Amino acid sequence: MKLLWNKQQDGWHLQSLSVKNKTGWTNLDGVNGEYTLLYTAGAPDSIVPVTYSATGQQTPFPEEQYRYIIPLWKEAIKPVPMNTAGTALHFYPAVAKQQEDNIGFSSESREAVIKTDWRFDKAYTNDILVTMSLEAKQDGFFSLATPCLSVAHNNQFNWAAIPGYFQGKAIEEDLVKAYAYGQGIPAKPVIVRERAASTLSPLVTDKQGVTVAVIPEPGIGRNPWAHDVVTQSEWLLGLSLMNRKGNISPTLYHPVLGHKGSFLRKGEKRSFTFRYTVKAADWYPVYKHAAEDIYRLKEFLHLKQTKQSLTNRVLSMHGYVTDDSTSKWEIEQYKGMEIGAQQYLGGVYGSEKDAVKNSDYGAMWMMAAMMQDSLLQQTRLPFARNFKLAQQALQHDFFNGAAAGQYYLTKSKRFTEEWGPYVEPIGTTYYMMLDIGNVLLFEPGDTALRNELRMAADKLLAWMKPAGNWAVAYDHTSTKELFTDVEDLRPTFYGLLVAYQLLGDKKYLTAACKGADWYIAHAVNEGHFLGVCGDTRFVPDFATGQSVQALLDLFRITADRKYYSAAIDAAKIYTTSIYTHPIPSLLEKKVNGVNRKDWEISQVGLSFEHGGILGSANNHGPILLASHAGMFVRLFSLTGDSLFLDMARTAAWGRDAFVDPATSVASYYWNAMNRGAGPFPHHAWWQVGWIVDYLMSEAELRSNGQVQFPRGFITPKVGPHQTYGFKEGTVFGTKAKLLLKSKMVKIDNEYIDYYAAINEKQGKLFIILLNNDDEGQHLTISLNVAEVLKGAVIRPQKTVLRTAAGKTSGLGNTNQWKLSLPAYGMNVLEINYR
Repeated sequence: MKLLWNKQQDGWHLQSLSVKNKTGWTNLDGVNGEYTLLYTAGAPDSIVPVTYSATGQQTPFPEEQYRYIIPLWKEAIKPVPMNTAGTALHFYPAVAKQQEDNIGFSSESREAVIKTDWRFDKAYTNDILVTMSLEAKQDGFFSLATPCLSVAHNNQFNWAAIPGYFQGKAIEEDLVKAYAYGQGIPAKPVIVRERAASTLSPLVTDKQGVTVAVIPEPGIGRNPWAHDVVTQSEWLLGLSLMNRKGNISPTLYHPVLGHKGSFLRKGEKRSFTFRYTVKAADWYPVYKHAAEDIYRLKEFLHLKQTKQSLTNRVLSMHGYVTDDSTSKWEIEQYKGMEIGAQQYLGGVYGSEKDAVKNSDYGAMWMMAAMMQDSLLQQTRLPFARNFKLAQQALQHDFFNGAAAGQYYLTKSKRFTEEWGPYVEPIGTTYYMMLDIGNVLLFEPGDTALRNELRMAADKLLAWMKPAGNWAVAYDHTSTKELFTDVEDLRPTFYGLLVAYQLLGDKKYLTAACKGADWYIAHAVNEGHFLGVCGDTRFVPDFATGQSVQALLDLFRITADRKYYSAAIDAAKIYTTSIYTHPIPSLLEKKVNGVNRKDWEISQVGLSFEHGGILGSANNHGPILLASHAGMFVRLFSLTGDSLFLDMARTAAWGRDAFVDPATSVASYYWNAMNRGAGPFPHHAWWQVGWIVDYLMSEAELRSNGQVQFPRGFITPKVGPHQTYGFKEGTVFGTKAKLLLKSKMVKIDNEYIDYYAAINEKQGKLFIILLNNDDEGQHLTISLNVAEVLKGAVIRPQKTVLRTAAGKTSGLGNTNQWKLSLPAYGMNVLEINYR
């Protein structure tokens, strides 16, 4: 890079900024170099200046029933976050001094003395390191803004984003759509908190294809658990995509006006360091640089220690979900059928604390199959199946064939949606087509479910609009469309792909492609998404991750590269739902009375349910339900992009501090730590589902496809993990079916995850071993020969050890072996018992 300042009448201006690309130098338009200091003598005004309504809506946003997000919205439109508080002092530095490897600037006003030091980062040639310091000349509240390096010409740009908040190609004048839903860049210079920013890197890619980001040095932003109490909501660093004048220019604010550290007495000082990254590239490499290089994403993998393997978590959760008491399982009478589900103690529209639901049908059938569990097969699955039959609306009217609702209310004996008397087309995709589809993979002869799937597919087809999209929801009484201020930017089309794969009717594939084409044009290409959580009025969430897998599945069926390309684009955007800060450490902290190291409770690698200004990440932090982990492993195998693999592993490994020791069920939200499932017992099924998906994907990756099992369909709602076990896979060329039993295998090292597969006809048992650590591990593995087959004892006659590369070596024909696995390694024990 090259930067040139020149002195004008009002101070030193940045005259030019050039960055090298593949063919030469590019001069950035709109270079500026103006400084801004925010100041107010008294506390910033906290009065909400104005109310806002969604497009076409008469009532203020959000409507009064959205009690979870109303406080967040009121907080977000106060003067400080709206960037109207205090007085903005704009200036250019009066004095410049060039030394051997840096340039220092200084300026003085009635309020303060400002000094900055600029130097190139020797480690990263596209980075400029800047340290700013402020000395107060009078009492008051101060906030330093990073100097305006450049502004986008006429506020036009190719892409802009604050990861975790919003992204897009253009300014969006509708504040609700941009600020609340993250669909485009707000037309006001809003300042957002670090607590829901996944990576601290506001960035803009200009029309010349050059990306400018401003990245604070680690330690500037809030730590969510700084010492011995939660500090998630402290506000130390503000992030914006505009300067105070409303010009597109990535900007940081520290301290934040009116918040911690911003009040200074005369003579007191504040300083902070940040970097500009300027690169002739699109947004993604610059964002990756912030996450991987500056915030050292892999640090967690070096620090973490694992106390319980993921496999043992699954086996332990089997006991939890099959116990009527812990799983809160109920069987109810409904129209002559016995339907079964788990209690749901969260908020549900119209409930009297009597709601029940099921979550991951694919995981239920998968666990029953691979564990050969007669208890599940006899006391759970038939009643869960009946629940699905009862869940379809059969009024022979507008809603005929759709999902009647995801919850059943036992007192009023009716199905309902979570947050209102409406029906969503994506609910039909979820609770009819995906759930039924996964069950039919295991039970293809279930005619009743097959008929139900066809009815649901035809309803979804009938509800599709001419352009290929759907309504967000329909009112239960009037059948009028609801939430018309937003579009259904969700993978609703995926249900039709499921219908095509199971029913074979080409009309469903044609419609799925039409729906996906609309989704690519309006969601992926624009960076605009919608969520599926009704309690937050559908702000973007894990449905974005689902769309990635949906598009990959469509590519697999059609071989059309546009679906592959769109999936990768959406996946890159979805990485911005994963926290990469603050850098984990070995610092000791007290957490709910327990001594923990900082890395144990780190948010790094965890995704949020929903971010932005209204998402649950603001109060609760990220979630432990890492549904994306398996898909991210698969994305690494497709792209070679290490960010996907690192994010998958940081999400999955070493999370014992969030796991209830009694049940092995992880808490849902980060701030709950290890309180287990709490009021959501059905979450255990989702945890079984994502963990198995992750382990299967790691084995396929590490074996270069030599260990591979067919995947089913995405599970409803929480993310993109898929089910297994309905069909044989292959282990180094041998067909085998999945097998996992609690007493069959014993391993004395919790860093080692495993699962098994068996070919009874050939008398081969495979135990797939995965070292989920960045260091080599030693282990002793024991096989309980009486637990492999029902009513039989196998007798190992020849045992072969296969490496991930397929190399073989003989082992002793005992029931116990001592092995070593390299870092991130994989071995397969092939036990021939005939």
